[in-house]
Amino acid sequence: MSPPLLKLGAVLSTMAMISNWMSQTLPSLVGLNTTRITTSDSLTQISPKEGWQVYSSAQDPDGRCICTVVAPEQNLCSRDAKSRQLRQLLEKVQNMSQSIEVLNLRTQRDFQYVLKMETQMKGLKAKFRQIEDDRKTLMTKHFQELKEKMDELLPLIPVLEQYKTDAKLITQFKEEIRNLSTVLTGIQEEIGAYDYEELHQRVVNLETRLRDCMKKLTCGKLMKITGPITVKISGTRFGAWMTDPLASEKNNRVWYMDGYTNNKIVREYKSVADFVSGAESRTYNLPFKWAGTNHVVYNGSLYFNKYQSNIIIKYSFDMGRVLAQRSLEYAGFHNVYPYTWGGFSDIDLMADEIGLWAVYATNQNAGNIVISQLNQDTLEVLKSWSTGYPKRSAGESFMICGTLYVTNSHLTGAKVYYSYSTKTSTYEYTDIPFHNQYFHISMLDYNARDRALYAWNNGHQVLFNVTLFHIIKTEDDT
Repeated sequence: MSPPLLKLGAVLSTMAMISNWMSQTLPSLVGLNTTRITTSDSLTQISPKEGWQVYSSAQDPDGRCICTVVAPEQNLCSRDAKSRQLRQLLEKVQNMSQSIEVLNLRTQRDFQYVLKMETQMKGLKAKFRQIEDDRKTLMTKHFQELKEKMDELLPLIPVLEQYKTDAKLITQFKEEIRNLSTVLTGIQEEIGAYDYEELHQRVVNLETRLRDCMKKLTCGKLMKITGPITVKISGTRFGAWMTDPLASEKNNRVWYMDGYTNNKIVREYKSVADFVSGAESRTYNLPFKWAGTNHVVYNGSLYFNKYQSNIIIKYSFDMGRVLAQRSLEYAGFHNVYPYTWGGFSDIDLMADEIGLWAVYATNQNAGNIVISQLNQDTLEVLKSWSTGYPKRSAGESFMICGTLYVTNSHLTGAKVYYSYSTKTSTYEYTDIPFHNQYFHISMLDYNARDRALYAWNNGHQVLFNVTLFHIIKTEDDT
């Protein structure tokens, strides 16, 4: 019991003791031991001639003790000893009555204090419980974040192992540079001791080798896909959005094409931030409707499949007109050989570090995927590769460093299941999962500048990050 409750109990006990004392002691003091005490709210009828009678009854409605005094018929003004005693007793009764009133007020005040403290204690208990729950939730969240970061680092282990070998090659380059620097310093001291043209050629050769090495680093084999990062929610279930992989670092324009047919409107945004906020900078009205969602912007121009045909269109954004168009020979169109989700996705145009590509299927290849490298100016087919993967069984596909990666589905549980290298004309089955968060992908394209996959996932515009495995090959490896 808390201190206020103890105080309240003491007060009530004191009041009971006073009531009992008054009912038993007063009659004996005035010599009236024949008093009869009532056991109910009404008093037993007595005769005033018997003398002074003092009675104790129950409490009044406010909880105060009530004492009843019946006087005899003799003169109250007599100054005998009993009268003086009676007056003194009456004064004491009055004083005790006042004290009881004060105790009653204090008791009420303490009781209100107890109620207030009880409410506060319950509130504190609830807050402590919430703090404990929040702490457990926060610890769980931090643990999960650390686990996800560790999972992201695991694919880098084989990459780091390969870099141990590559470091030897870099060390050789550094040693050659150090030697050439020493020779050049000597030349400054002794002109004519060395053939300047020969030295110049050695420097040029070294620079060329270094540049070739850097070029090789730009390409790699797909190891992992992480994400997605949701950029925006807009449009219908099907569409495309993209940036130009050949644009400068300061040029971050975004193009947006909603729907897979019956549309000719392309919306342009100056940056991803403007795209997210909806601050449109320009709108283009194409001369033809497009088919599917597999368009690509490359070097300032839009490449798309003309509706109800196998014709590829090159449209310049800067000039606002068609620069080239060409029929893709034997390519199926208008839902003859689409991806599994349909949507007139027969011809998929894409770009990577090597150039511009078209992915489609033909009757001549039994409906299996054909990969063609295109001339970006004339749209002429430079070279084609016939694969054994059925186009209708593919969820989506994209090119990285001349290798086509095909997903097994556009729905839940999708993963990169098959790859075909145009460099070696060989294929392999892979197992690279990725999170299809919104359950329906209708566009998936790689951007070499951003090293990311752009996707249209059930009305959500999302980005996936990719991890590539780089291999530096020396002349001895050829």
